[in-house]
Amino acid sequence: MSTFLTRFAATDAGRPSRSPGRPASGWAFTGLAVTSFGGPLALAALYAPAGLGGASAGAGLAMAGAVALFAVPLVIWLRYAKRVNGPGGLYSFVEAAAGRRVALVQAGLWIVSYLLYLLYTTAQIVYDTLPAVLPAERHYQPVLEIAIPVALAGVMIAGRRAALLVTGALAAGQIVIAAALDGVTLAHLPVPVSSFTASAPAGSLASAAGQTSLLYICGSLPLFLGGELARPARTIRRGLTAAWLVTAVVVTAAVAPLAAAPAFTRAPIPGMAVAERFAGHGFAVAVGLGVAVSVAGVMLAEYFALSRLISTVTSWRLRPVIIALGAALVLSAPVTLINPARIYSFLIRPSLIALWLSQLIVFAVYPRFAARQHDRRLPAWALTVVATAFALYGLWVTIQHSAT
Repeated sequence: MSTFLTRFAATDAGRPSRSPGRPASGWAFTGLAVTSFGGPLALAALYAPAGLGGASAGAGLAMAGAVALFAVPLVIWLRYAKRVNGPGGLYSFVEAAAGRRVALVQAGLWIVSYLLYLLYTTAQIVYDTLPAVLPAERHYQPVLEIAIPVALAGVMIAGRRAALLVTGALAAGQIVIAAALDGVTLAHLPVPVSSFTASAPAGSLASAAGQTSLLYICGSLPLFLGGELARPARTIRRGLTAAWLVTAVVVTAAVAPLAAAPAFTRAPIPGMAVAERFAGHGFAVAVGLGVAVSVAGVMLAEYFALSRLISTVTSWRLRPVIIALGAALVLSAPVTLINPARIYSFLIRPSLIALWLSQLIVFAVYPRFAARQHDRRLPAWALTVVATAFALYGLWVTIQHSAT
């Protein structure tokens, strides 16, 4: 395992491609991509099954629909990245398509979204996820509320090599546990044929597929590593596609069998309930802790991407940006102790609204980029219409859920 993980690392201190140093490897990019997609264990064991609602009878079809829908935004990202691949990620895409002013608006929204996400997600891990895994954890919640941001800042400040080793380890660990959970689920809950048919109400199936597809949106985070790759276009295409396919497989394999036992979807952590029932308490705890670590891994990927974007937009040196972000993350942690639940509910809505608006800009300006590259208009507009609808749906879901 140690030999495998060292392939995720590339250089020492984290720096954009404009600085000298060895480029990050393809394994490093793929590890970051796997960690960013949800992460996959959190999607498979918690978010995807919990979001089925009335579509549990057609769980497999809903998961397949989510994969098909998310393929459109992914294709747009990959088409941008074929020609534009720097530390600015999505910002660089928009700049190439519509100019710096529009790109700055997109970057501003994206930065606000993920800064808020970093601030409130620790509370979600400590006060929502972990109590369902380890009830005694409640005694240590204030300590964990501070320890998690300190750990994330420490990893990033340690340099790019450390950050990519950690994300690589998190990716490998998640895939191993998720694959084991898939095996347990498939062995004890054979997938009914009805899971992949329209055996649930059409509206519920569409809603479950749409909301599950939204869960893959953090897959854009690895794009901000593009400026530090030797062959960015090829590495991004291969790494991002592979990470997405692996995530889609482990999520579908874990969720589709639940059509035969929909009661599991109503558990606090559905994957943990399945593990407890069929594989014992020890594996169930491993799944639950893995879900919490999976969410923290996405936070680390966001921290990584934010540092690259802020450095690109402002022309500030990368290391001071990483330190400043770490200081903000650590110093804000005690504030969340005042009322974690209220702070979480207060920040999540503007964070998600900013996220979907920032992605909406990326998709909406794509036809201009395609025209400048002399690509065919019809496919570009078809992709844009679907991806724009995807982002608008994410915005609508956010506003609707916030109002209820």
